Amino acid sequence: MTPMLVVMLAIGFTDILFALDSIPAIYGLTQDPYIVFTANAFALMGLRQLYFLIGGLLKKLVHLSYGLSVILGFIGVKLVLHALHESGVHVPEIGIPFSLGFIVLVLAVTTASSLWVTRRQERA
Repeated sequence: MTPMLVVMLAIGFTDILFALDSIPAIYGLTQDPYIVFTANAFALMGLRQLYFLIGGLLKKLVHLSYGLSVILGFIGVKLVLHALHESGVHVPEIGIPFSLGFIVLVLAVTTASSLWVTRRQERA
């Protein structure tokens, strides 16, 4: 076995492991097996390309990492609130339109601020 074959096998195994790890998470959102299967299939197809896309964007959009961390924090809070709501605790539930609007707003603000900072640095 060549070292490149070992690397490719390790990457493939990691992709499968992450796909299996995400199945219980998506079952928390829906009980439809077709949606679970297609979501995992598309996630496997796009994960590697998304990694390189975000890696390239992080070089150009300097505040993108902060925006992504805010989005991940928001998703965590939303999951906790949803779990509490399902357990019978009376907490507000965050709707899909608000979630999508929040994510788009955070991405727009971080993109605009990153472009503004890089333009100022280029002029200086």
